[in-house]
Amino acid sequence: MNFEAVKVVKGKFMWAKIVKREQLTEDLWKTWLQPEEKFNFNPGQYCTIGSGGIERAYSIASSPEEDLIELFIELVPPPDGNLTPLLNDLKLGDTVTMRPRAKGIFVLKPDYKNHVMVGTVTGIAPYVSMLRKYLKDTNFSNYNFYVLEGASYLDEFGYENELQKLAENNKNVTFEASISRPLEDRNKNWQGLKGRVNNVLEDRIISWKVKPNETIVYACGHPGMIEDVKEKLKDSDFTFLEERFWKD
Repeated sequence: MNFEAVKVVKGKFMWAKIVKREQLTEDLWKTWLQPEEKFNFNPGQYCTIGSGGIERAYSIASSPEEDLIELFIELVPPPDGNLTPLLNDLKLGDTVTMRPRAKGIFVLKPDYKNHVMVGTVTGIAPYVSMLRKYLKDTNFSNYNFYVLEGASYLDEFGYENELQKLAENNKNVTFEASISRPLEDRNKNWQGLKGRVNNVLEDRIISWKVKPNETIVYACGHPGMIEDVKEKLKDSDFTFLEERFWKD
């Protein structure tokens, strides 16, 4: 890989090596990075990585105590996508640049008892990080976590098995998923919810029987979903927090 286009300035960038990759679909994959230095972050925050002089922010799926930085990436082809085609071509052992500090205010807000986490496809990543961290913390044992994930196709749920196990093993975790294209053959074996998550959210909130003034709703993923959820909740007593990454 030619990194001549990226000049790594000490203190501004560091290298991170690709040590593992898991392909989910033709355009979705997980990658694990090993930074050359310790990378500190809070669950829900993002890191900024780059290749060929192009940078982009990615929410981190790993928990802070894990040794590797885990990312969930969607390939966006040109002309909309610039970085992901480069990342898609990288092999194990190749490196990317990484900004040395994590950023973002999309973190768990402990003032609320109920945490409703709405995400589409790769937008599930910050919630995975939060759950991996806080479910081990006894200070959060009385908190309730409701994860609602949406995708077009059933094979786009990158953390479905992990989230289902967390829900099975923790009485304060609920996980539900919905597909937006139930009639397509690719989804013929789907048994879960149907419809866009922003359209099924209100019914799910009612079924969970959460009190609005005790609940914060997070939204991460497609900006159309985020805007619709925000609009639906604007006149309610729910607190709303958004994170948006789109294209690259």
